[in-house]
Order: sequence, then C-alpha cells, then structure tokens
Amino acid sequence: MKPRSSGSVIRLAAPLRALAQRFSFLLLVLASVALMMVGKIESVSVDSARARVTDAFAPILDAISRPAATAARVVESAVELENAFDENQRLKAENARLLQWRQAALRLEAENNSLRSLLRVRPEPSVNYIAARVIATPGSSFVRTLVVTAGRRDGVRKGQAALAGAGLVGRVIEVGEWSSRVLLLTDINARIPVILSNTRQRSILAGDNSDQAKLLYLPPDSPIQVGERVVTSGDGGLFPPGLPVGVVTAVSERGIRVLPSADLSRVEYLRLVDFGLPSTDLDPSPDSK
Repeated sequence: MKPRSSGSVIRLAAPLRALAQRFSFLLLVLASVALMMVGKIESVSVDSARARVTDAFAPILDAISRPAATAARVVESAVELENAFDENQRLKAENARLLQWRQAALRLEAENNSLRSLLRVRPEPSVNYIAARVIATPGSSFVRTLVVTAGRRDGVRKGQAALAGAGLVGRVIEVGEWSSRVLLLTDINARIPVILSNTRQRSILAGDNSDQAKLLYLPPDSPIQVGERVVTSGDGGLFPPGLPVGVVTAVSERGIRVLPSADLSRVEYLRLVDFGLPSTDLDPSPDSK
C-alpha cells in the first residue's frame, strides 16, 4: 500500500510543478510591479527602510574604507617628507652659495671703499625720479613715442632718462604742463652711446622703427657674441654709464641687432629719472620729420 500512495503523490505534484514553471515568469513580473507600486504609494516607508539599511551598513563600509584612507595618508606623508628633504637640501646649497656671494660682495665693497679713498673719488649724487603712467602710444611706422602723465609741474624736464623695470626705454623729448612725450630707443631718431659688457667695445645704439635696434660704428673684426649685454657708456653726457639697454640677439653681415631689456610694447609705467645731467638735444624731435 505504501508504494501506491507515494506514486499517487508524485502524480499529483507533477502537474503543480509544471504549472509553477509555466507561470513563474509572470509571477516575477507581477511581484516587481507590486514592489514598484508599494514604493510609489508608500515612498516614506521605503525611504525609511532604505535609510535603516544604509545606517546598518555604514559602520561596515567605514571600517572597510579606513585601511585604504590610512594607506593613502601614509603614502602622501611619505611623498611630502621626501619632497621636504629635497627642498631642504636645495635650500642648504642655495644658502651656501648666497653666503659665498655675500663674502665676495663685502670684500669688493671694502676694496672699492679703499680705492675710492686713495683716488679721492667724489661720490655720485643721489638721483631723483618721477613715476608716471603711460596714457598713449601715438606711434606709427615712422614714429615711436609714449605719452606719460607727468609734466613740468611734476619736475619733468627735457632730456631725462625714461626707465622701466628691466632697463632703459628712452628719453624725454617734449615736456608739457601736465604730460610729457618720451622718444623710445627703437625710434629711427634715437642715438644712444653704449658699451658692450664683455668686449668693452663702444658703439652707438640706433633705432630703425622695428622691435630691435642696431649697433653702429663698430670695427669689422669686433669679437661680439650673441647674448652679450649692452649698457650705456656715459659718452656725450646724454645718459650716465651703466644703464641696462639690451642684449645682442644677432651678429651677421647685415649688422648687429640688440633686443631692448624692457618690453616696449607692454610698458604701463615709467620712471623719469633726473641724473643731474645737462639737457641735450642730440636726438631730434619726431615733429621735425
């Protein structure tokens, strides 16, 4: 009797299993729709449940993330420590070089003072300067000048040197009551006595209305190299000696070109310096053209 009853159970369960397999996909779809409906209808309850689940897993996630964050901080600290060590070594070397230069400067200062006392050299008078803002560049292909906001009432006078941060820009050629006009050293009328810092060769810096000037009256065999600094020589009393003018950029058969130390196209402020030199008219005014 027992084998017969078990067979009957299997025969009854087989249709139920087939029915469940046939409608399982439909049941899952219905369950999904039901869950979405519950989420839409009772969003507050769903959000609350989601928050509880998040709170429950937050400590676990925090514990998992701590080793990674700690490792990242350790690596970052090691990198910063290595960078600090390298920076410390660089600063030590730079400090040693500065100490050497300081000792050399002190030695040269003492030697200079001793030589001055032996030669009874008169100290150079202190210079006065006026800071002025550039308000116009009435230049063209034939004239290169600047107009600044300082004039006779401010103490500006004709012939004063115009300097920017990096070096000589030009000289004052016209003075009004409230403004002045500065002739740039690249203007075709500009002529400046200069000397080259390495070869000590004297020359005349002449503008040609381009971004660079040229050197005139140099011997053909002058050993001038690209990169040599050009400064004022002080000849003629136009400028004092030693003012930075520019750097040699080209040496060829066409001549020697000099790039001004100051970027003349971006000058916003000028210093009009009075070196106590007499006013000269070596450079003609552009109005005379």
